[in-house]
Amino acid sequence: MRKLKDSPFYKKPLHILSYDFGDFYLYENYIVGEMAEDVLISWEEQGEFLAEEFKSIYYEKYDELIYISNRIHKYSIIPSDWLKFAKCNYNFTGYGIVSYSKRGYFNALLEKVFVPTKLRTFTSLKEAVEWAETSNTELVEKSAPLLKNKAV
Repeated sequence: MRKLKDSPFYKKPLHILSYDFGDFYLYENYIVGEMAEDVLISWEEQGEFLAEEFKSIYYEKYDELIYISNRIHKYSIIPSDWLKFAKCNYNFTGYGIVSYSKRGYFNALLEKVFVPTKLRTFTSLKEAVEWAETSNTELVEKSAPLLKNKAV
């Protein structure tokens, strides 16, 4: 288990968003999120806020993003809150979970029931980043960068 920042897969992100509940590394076509230890993630407390933040930065490209959850810490997420995410039309092209334990893998399977988009599980950050980069290759070629310049 390692943080994206301390891995060989860390490439200078376009933006880094840091909050008390986690860090988010924003790239052209994907986001890597690393939640803090022992937080409870809910739609009301963090989800809606993050979705709005991501949408304000990516605006028109928002629907083309892949989100990677690099689960380096133990934390809890309310799986049914994914339904609220979808109901408000916050959809990613794909969702990847990097899990480093059997328990994490089974939690990801539970989440898969609620996630309204394709969900993939990985045992390494390398696999997840490669998947995100290759999954969006066609989208990158079709569109010019549409990110707003936003300081962090």
